[in-house]
Amino acid sequence: MNYFKGRTAALATMHGKEKVIEPLLKEIGVNIIIPKGLNTDAFGTFTRDIDRAGNQLKAVRTKAHAALALSGLDLAIASEGSFGADPQIPFIQSNFELILLIDTKNNLEIRGHYRSTETNMNGSYVSTIEEARNLAEKCGFPNHGVIVRKSEKSKRHIYKDIVTYADLEQRVMKLLKRLFTRKIYIETDMRAHRNPTRMQNITKATEDLIKNMKSLCPKCNTPGFVVVDVKRGISCNLCGRPTDRPNMLVYKCLKCDFSQDSPIVDAPASVDAGECEYCNP
Repeated sequence: MNYFKGRTAALATMHGKEKVIEPLLKEIGVNIIIPKGLNTDAFGTFTRDIDRAGNQLKAVRTKAHAALALSGLDLAIASEGSFGADPQIPFIQSNFELILLIDTKNNLEIRGHYRSTETNMNGSYVSTIEEARNLAEKCGFPNHGVIVRKSEKSKRHIYKDIVTYADLEQRVMKLLKRLFTRKIYIETDMRAHRNPTRMQNITKATEDLIKNMKSLCPKCNTPGFVVVDVKRGISCNLCGRPTDRPNMLVYKCLKCDFSQDSPIVDAPASVDAGECEYCNP
């Protein structure tokens, strides 16, 4: 049984994500529409003038359900990005993209995700046009957009959709000419349609979603048989005791709760004693 082929999904976006999501979904027979009147900025903005609706998962669910309500369909897709310190690599910024499919017809929720240290997230105060141009170029301008604002935390005087040097200079000068203003804040525009680097990461997350949509439960044949945990215990090559290195992936069905362990591909038979808490406490 193919749960998705021939169906239409409402995609919750107003920032051009359909450019990378729609072609991939079409390959598996899913058509995409964008609901009219959907304002995803209402659920949070990267410029912080509107706080995000809860955590990343709650925000993406909220957007998907809004798309369902506006479209009247029973299938919706939404994505949400976050940026911050990478959990594995100290002092490095990363982009975590989460994409969610909600299928109310079959009572399914399937996720895809992708984390990358490939991000041009940046921001700093500037006091001259030259400084503004230099910082914008560090952000990838003009291929990537930038945002000019009065201050890092200000929720007023925020200028988006700056795509040319003329636009940049005009907005910078307008703010710098304000009374008592000696410096202003410029940051990377992290919205998908202004950030090709982020678009690449959304593509990868969508590919992961499709992989999970194709992954069927061995017991009930429901899509979304995905990794929910890992098991650890690769042995130390010196003392033979189990270490904290993962050796198994735990798959679980979202429908019937059937679970199955699968060996991690290319996992070593043993690890160096430097990873053993007994040999190297």
